[in-house]
Amino acid sequence: MKITDLFFKETPSLSFEVFPPKTDTAFESVKNATQEIAKLKPAFMSVTYGAGGGTSKYTLDIAKNIKLNYDVPTIAHLTCVSSSKSTVKNQIKDIVDAGITNIMALRGDIPEALKEGDRAKWDYRYATDLIKELRESDGDFCIGGACYPEIHPESKNQKEDIKYLKEKVDAGCDFLTTQMFFDNNLLYNFLYKIREAGITVPVIPGIMPITNANQIERAIKLSGSFMPQRFKSIVDKFGSNPEAMKQAGIAYATDQIIDLFANNIPVVHVYSMNKPDIAEKITQNLSKIVGK
Repeated sequence: MKITDLFFKETPSLSFEVFPPKTDTAFESVKNATQEIAKLKPAFMSVTYGAGGGTSKYTLDIAKNIKLNYDVPTIAHLTCVSSSKSTVKNQIKDIVDAGITNIMALRGDIPEALKEGDRAKWDYRYATDLIKELRESDGDFCIGGACYPEIHPESKNQKEDIKYLKEKVDAGCDFLTTQMFFDNNLLYNFLYKIREAGITVPVIPGIMPITNANQIERAIKLSGSFMPQRFKSIVDKFGSNPEAMKQAGIAYATDQIIDLFANNIPVVHVYSMNKPDIAEKITQNLSKIVGK
């Protein structure tokens, strides 16, 4: 199944993102966690590539296991970071051989130790370059790309950000998945602006359940996310109580998803962070809405 097929379903769809282990010894525990999420039968599961491409060898293993043993469609991530043309061509072949048709083409997070001069030597500097490579390959891929409802942290302004996003879509991107956001109005405003700019591909909102106060700093660093006062009040009140914060964070994310579905957004992606209990609770909260 191609991810874009979900946009023609009558029932709203929920998906989850998982990430591969950083070490060999952690592989089994991560595999078990992803399997527990797969048992919830989400619309699809997305398997990340890992910062700097360091865990890329596990991405396909996790994705194949989910697809073959749990019959859940998967998206395998592929990034530009430190990737040579020969490496990418081999990875594309492996993805095709695994029967996976959905790929997220990303630039990837740049390691802090990497210098700009080193980056200039990459065969692929931007996600657009990777998308073009995928389009020229033998695979019949459904290609996804990332977008920022607020603004990419490295962009001068949103107008420039949308300009580069249009180039990515024109290169062959079939759908977009947003970075996390905590105010749905930011997404609705973003959708209006990109449609005005001629970007017509489907957009899947990405929701991050913040279940402990320590996640907030990282969330802001990764995406520059705006934190609404309503959310800040939740953290102020419950941040020092781990179980209360977890419950409140899940409730806040659930409320965001319900609003998105109510406003005719057909697919929502949850950054579930390899936490089956969080994925299960959100699925339970939305069971009648998503037909579980």
